[in-house]
Amino acid sequence: RKNTKRVPSFRKLLRTSQIKLDNKLKNKQYKQKSAAKKYRKEQKKLREAVRDAISRKPFPLEESKKKQVARKWEEKEEEDALPLDMMDEDDLKLMEDLAQKASFLTRDLSSNEPVHVKKRKHESVIEKYEKVPRRLQTEPEKEVIHLLPIKDKSGIIPQAVEKPVLNVEHDEEEDTEDMEEAEDFNEEPLPVLTPEEMADQRRQKLQERKMHIATLASAILSEPDSNIKKLKELRAMLMEQDPNVAVIVRKLVMVSLMEIFKDIAPSYKIRPLTEAEKATKVKKETQKLREFEEGLVSQYKFYLENLEQTIKDWKQRKLKKSNVISLKAYKGLAEVAVKCLCELLVALPHFNFHNNIIVLIVPLMNDPSKMISELCVEAVKKLFKQDKLGYASLGVVKVISGLVRGRNYDVRPEVLKVFLHLRIKEVELQKDSEDIAPKKKFMTYKEKRKNLSRMQRKWRKAEEKLERELLEAEASESKEKKLKLHTETLNIVFVTYFRILKKAQKSPLLPAVLEGLAKFAHLINVEFFDDLLIVLHSLIASGDLSYRESLHCVLSAFHILSGQGDVLNIDPMKFYTHLYKTLFSLHAGGTNEDMGIVLQCLDVMFAKRRKQVSQQRALAFLKRLSTLALHVLPNSSVGILATNRVFMQTFRRMDLLLDNESQGSGVYLPELDEPEHCNAQNTALWELHLLQRHYHPTVQKFASHLIAGAPTEGSGALPLDLSQRSATELFETYCMKGMTFNPPVASVTPRRKDTFSKRDSFVDEELNKQLQQHISETVAHKPLDFAKHLKESSLA
Repeated sequence: RKNTKRVPSFRKLLRTSQIKLDNKLKNKQYKQKSAAKKYRKEQKKLREAVRDAISRKPFPLEESKKKQVARKWEEKEEEDALPLDMMDEDDLKLMEDLAQKASFLTRDLSSNEPVHVKKRKHESVIEKYEKVPRRLQTEPEKEVIHLLPIKDKSGIIPQAVEKPVLNVEHDEEEDTEDMEEAEDFNEEPLPVLTPEEMADQRRQKLQERKMHIATLASAILSEPDSNIKKLKELRAMLMEQDPNVAVIVRKLVMVSLMEIFKDIAPSYKIRPLTEAEKATKVKKETQKLREFEEGLVSQYKFYLENLEQTIKDWKQRKLKKSNVISLKAYKGLAEVAVKCLCELLVALPHFNFHNNIIVLIVPLMNDPSKMISELCVEAVKKLFKQDKLGYASLGVVKVISGLVRGRNYDVRPEVLKVFLHLRIKEVELQKDSEDIAPKKKFMTYKEKRKNLSRMQRKWRKAEEKLERELLEAEASESKEKKLKLHTETLNIVFVTYFRILKKAQKSPLLPAVLEGLAKFAHLINVEFFDDLLIVLHSLIASGDLSYRESLHCVLSAFHILSGQGDVLNIDPMKFYTHLYKTLFSLHAGGTNEDMGIVLQCLDVMFAKRRKQVSQQRALAFLKRLSTLALHVLPNSSVGILATNRVFMQTFRRMDLLLDNESQGSGVYLPELDEPEHCNAQNTALWELHLLQRHYHPTVQKFASHLIAGAPTEGSGALPLDLSQRSATELFETYCMKGMTFNPPVASVTPRRKDTFSKRDSFVDEELNKQLQQHISETVAHKPLDFAKHLKESSLA
């Protein structure tokens, strides 16, 4: 009987308690002990039976007949025998001697007593069995087959035919003979192949497998409804046993099945049929569709289990009994299995078992293998970007939150950074979903009776029914449902962030948490604002953060205050001071990449909070940013000057720094870290004159534009391609990561090669005259006489 018990999936193991697993293990061990005990008993009984058969006396069937014949023969001998007194003495003595020598001839062979006791050790068991009489071959048993009866005048006559039972022993003997012949055939030595022949044979096998895979796949894709059973045949090739082509064939089958499922899977989730639906009669087309869906779901489930088992075997470094594939090759199989799962995660978010794929993929995001981890992270990012409704995103966020908590926050930062790719619009979640979506007010039965007539109530009922059917036909989800899913997703994200801020402040996940808070901070509930700002300031004041992490803290704080935090009376002066103090940490080296975050901070701190910023603070930042633009890369300089342009156009009296005369009392203190008290109004933007001589043409344009007072029109205005872009966009546009100069540098040398035809430019006058004279003279070429020179050399 075939064992139909299947290996439990990873999802099922998650739901199973530890006590239940222990009980299962104990039961399994008890069954194994019982089976071993039973086997030992059977072996003991078999040994006893063999021992009894050896010691048992053989009783011939014709023993009684022999005894009767022997008695008659003795009586006859007695009658014919001569008396001893009538024999001669010499004859009697001779007979006695012969009797002693010929004892083996006169011995009764039917007796079991041996002649010599010493020979008992050398007796063979086979000889004793040979003495046991054989059973006569009886006729085979007959099996009666009843046929239809015949009706005659006398009555009903039953009909039957005897069918001989097959001789099982004879068949077994034939089978053993065939097996012996096959073994003899296998024992013949195989022909030794050269490496070229082995490679050719492997290539031929691989080509046959490829053709078989292509044939099955094309048949399934051409008619999925009728050829759904061929999926099973194709999936069986995942267990390829030929060690020469097993790895490649399994990889090809995995990828082929993945592409087939992506093509033939419907755009809806297939649910199992109820008992009532199975019992009802349906059309042939409907029945065929049901069979197709049932077969597709079952084969898809088995395929996912095979991929899961492949990854699990590789993770556990476990080899199969057949040893067809080496442990090293299992890594390649596992990588292909992960790629297939990632493709299915992105391509079929609506289909069955999508949550099971999520449970498999999310832990692999934290895998030690960099390749597998990057594959899973990219797949989750794609899923977040294309998920319009939010069902799949909610499932992934739940599993990631459980993974981070279960691993005690010891995961890679990339696992949390995928939250930044969540497709959640800010406008939709500025409040709770219950406040945004207006609840529909339904009329009670009394109100309907009072306000509507009978015909109106009938029409209202028909309209409501029609609206529900239209929504189902269009498959359009309501805004209320979407907002509810987004709200639940963000709640889980914020819970994960707050846990890390509370329990793991020194974790490597902190930069990802701060970056996520900077993006979604404006969606947090107002009740948490005060506590969150205190936590952010304490993190900055602790000094344990890097410069990039502290910038994320500042950005998060101002995102909170620029959204719903406008209603709060909070002065974030300490965050302004921190940013002003740390601006000179940026330079043309490794920290140049942090300029993008600084530009975002400046945009939120000044452009979006212009009414809360004083003139002294704006002047101080304008002066320090102009100084910073001198010792950073060109893309950072362009971004800083674009921010200065916003400053000069947003705040009044910024043109004070374009004048040499001081305004008010005091001297500018550039080393002071307080922007409100550094007297920035008493200095000038002399850095702009240096930036006008910058080697980058865009920096030159911005510097000339700012010196002119940043006009929006006229000769000093910027071109549209520069004026309509934000500072962050300009920073990314003029980035030099590709080691290319933007805009490209014009080539000075012409394309054709120059030939120096004129030497007057670099030759002395006297030398030039001698050269011209030598060139003008005609030189007479004399014929060379080699024989003459040879004679002269020999005489010498």
